[in-house]
Amino acid sequence: MFYPALAHDVSQSNAKFVEAVSGPAPIPFLYLGAKHMVTGLDHVFFLIGVVFFLRRFRDIVIYVSLFTLGHSLTLLVGVLANISVNVYLIDALIGLSVVYKAFENLGGFRKLFGSSLDMRAAVFGFGLFHGLGLATKLQALSMDDNGLLVNLISFNIGVEIGQVLVLLVVVWLLNIWRESPHFETHARYANIALMMGGFVLIGQHLAGFFAGGSA
Repeated sequence: MFYPALAHDVSQSNAKFVEAVSGPAPIPFLYLGAKHMVTGLDHVFFLIGVVFFLRRFRDIVIYVSLFTLGHSLTLLVGVLANISVNVYLIDALIGLSVVYKAFENLGGFRKLFGSSLDMRAAVFGFGLFHGLGLATKLQALSMDDNGLLVNLISFNIGVEIGQVLVLLVVVWLLNIWRESPHFETHARYANIALMMGGFVLIGQHLAGFFAGGSA
């Protein structure tokens, strides 16, 4: 069974609403975008991994902006140019992004290879995958061409609002947690748990793919 939050899917009620819309509807699509981000554990897990060890506001802005640019590009271009991929495989790749970031936080790549990729490039690249996943989900719905661009931009802005809300909570909690004398030890276990969560997401989506999912 695939739960909506885990599969980062669009609920049936929201899908029916989207399919019934004719013309620009910025406010409802703004809400749907924000809801989609806040309830999508794959995006939330990845964002937690990205900001986990970032202490300076400037660094948080840079990394989140790169992620935002990446998924905004593929969300808009994907839908407007009708570019989509298998929904299960792209969601498995999004799960992989969670595993990658958690493993990097644990110093895994430096221990194995002596260095790691430029995380700014990696975050931007995974942002592209996240946006393509969103675009693929939206294309599965029968969206009216009338007002499509306005609705897409509104959905994307909603995603960014949801992202900011998630980050405000996550960064606030991390700042409190860092005051603990045992933060470094706990951080290791937290990133191991984050990596395991990514593997669960990968397993679920690959199971859906091999079970015959062709969407």
